[in-house]
Amino acid sequence: MLQRIGDALKGATGHRWLAYVVIVPLSLVFVAWGAYGIVNLSFGGSNYAAEANGSKISLEEAREAWLRQQTQWQQRLGGAEIPAPLRGRLQDQVLEGLIGRALLTQRARDLGYRVSEDALREAVHSEQAFQVGGQYSPEAAKAALAQAGISLQAYEEDLRTSVQRVQLEGGIRASDFLTPLELTRLTDLEDQEREVRYLVLPVDRFKPAAGVDEAAVQAYYQAHQGQYMTPESARLQYAELRLEALAAQQSVSDADLHAAYEKNKSRLDVPEKRHGRHILITGKDDAAALAQAQQVLAQAKAGKDFGELAKQYSQDPGSAHNGGDLGWAERGAFVAPFADALFGMSVGEIKGPVKTQFGYHIMRLDEIQAGKSKSFDEARGELESRLRRDRATDRFGEVQEQLQAKATEPGADLASLAQQYALLTGEVASFAKGAGAPPLGAAPALQELLFADPPLAVGRLGGPVLLGDDRLVIVKVLEHRKPQPRPLTEVREGIAATLIRERATQAALKAAEGARAKLEGGTSFQALAQELKVPADPAHFVGRRDPSIPAPVREAVFAAPRPAGKPLFRALALGDGGAAVVAVTAVRTAAAPDPKTLGDRAVQEAERLGSDGAMAYAEEMRRTADVRKNPKAFE
Repeated sequence: MLQRIGDALKGATGHRWLAYVVIVPLSLVFVAWGAYGIVNLSFGGSNYAAEANGSKISLEEAREAWLRQQTQWQQRLGGAEIPAPLRGRLQDQVLEGLIGRALLTQRARDLGYRVSEDALREAVHSEQAFQVGGQYSPEAAKAALAQAGISLQAYEEDLRTSVQRVQLEGGIRASDFLTPLELTRLTDLEDQEREVRYLVLPVDRFKPAAGVDEAAVQAYYQAHQGQYMTPESARLQYAELRLEALAAQQSVSDADLHAAYEKNKSRLDVPEKRHGRHILITGKDDAAALAQAQQVLAQAKAGKDFGELAKQYSQDPGSAHNGGDLGWAERGAFVAPFADALFGMSVGEIKGPVKTQFGYHIMRLDEIQAGKSKSFDEARGELESRLRRDRATDRFGEVQEQLQAKATEPGADLASLAQQYALLTGEVASFAKGAGAPPLGAAPALQELLFADPPLAVGRLGGPVLLGDDRLVIVKVLEHRKPQPRPLTEVREGIAATLIRERATQAALKAAEGARAKLEGGTSFQALAQELKVPADPAHFVGRRDPSIPAPVREAVFAAPRPAGKPLFRALALGDGGAAVVAVTAVRTAAAPDPKTLGDRAVQEAERLGSDGAMAYAEEMRRTADVRKNPKAFE
């Protein structure tokens, strides 16, 4: 029911009481279970959709939930019928979600969770759809519920059960905690540092001189063809609506412009502007900065060139080199103390020191440009542009709603709709999954529509899809192209480079294994680096997320056991080619974090454990539930 209310009340941002509603994180578990668990399909002539441990889910509730899901999927399919296999899966997911909610509600009640009238009243009053100006309005609540076709009593009852589910989940989440010993152990492990020294054998040194032969290239191509596929794509026609085109179509009369001028006359004023200069003095010692500012002020008032003083003393990097020149600016361009001073000065006056959060300012006012009201003729162009855009914005929303309805009508035709709404038409030869294509761009929402499972059917209209705040399109798929292997001629060079890198890496790894054996035999790290003619940094400590060393090296360092009295040596291949030889010589625990950081970590880990516990609780509850589903629930 709450979902139905949410769908009906467009613009509502949701129920603040339901920020952690159990049905959101936990009902997904029930969707995942599907028909797993104790399920009985023997229903006979029952008039309800499912029964879970005695709790019944009505046919009306199930069918309303399915209707919402069905509408969303049909939009994705461009109005086409949902294929029977997919339809069955989606209907079962809807029913499983309702079963999960029923089980959670029943368990919350059995465990004694209750919602007081005061708490319920607070939850109702916090619903933003029931508020006017941030305050609860009984009239707004009545109107919103009437629009949704729901009584206040029914709404409150559904809200009550939802809050009970919140309480149940909150209890499970809050039951997990870390003991001080566990927190210490976790911190020691996460913040552990290891002393490491390593050297890299670069891939270029081991590249085969002869390159690779054609047979090897062809064999690799056949074995890894999945890596060389073209993306799924579609050839499509589109019809586009742009806000700027709509704006150009809007007619604006002189009467409209005069009315807008009178309404917005105060906002069309040209504010006063002032042209000033300043010298900024800063310093860690406030008293010293003030003393210096007073000295500079005295020099300025004594007649010394203000611009030269600014170049010599000002610490404002934006204006010092220009003699402190700030150019023409309105009052709002400056922080309040500075603006108040500058806009209270006379031309030629020098004032200071004026303190702001930036430091001390010595100021001089050079010119004043008085504010004035724009005449109608001066404001005409701005007013006309604004009126056209405002009207176009309203029209844009109307066209979007109309296209939404008409695009799914039987026999809907893209060319006819484009002509009716003066849409710009075009064709995209290859709109690729993941990349899109000009002029539509990547358009994630359009990709989701075109390449859904199943994709938008050939010949069907899809959309409208927003490409931005000022663009939308409707599309018609002319052809779907499945991924195909790229011709070998296109990828031969890349395959040859891959083979060369792989062979060079294997050779580098073999050399690294030999180097590791020498280290274990007693050769020093420095001597080995000189022998291999590669640099090796001194041993230093690194953390688990230290970006200063290659990720494969870091992973190998922390995967190794603690060194017991002598270094541990590892040889490994690097992800971008080549190999490395690593020595782990010591382990230490980093300095203990401050109490706040430690406390935050404890809270985060407890929340993670609590979420895992809540999910496990839901899984077990569904697994052991006695569930009966009506196979004809959606007929």
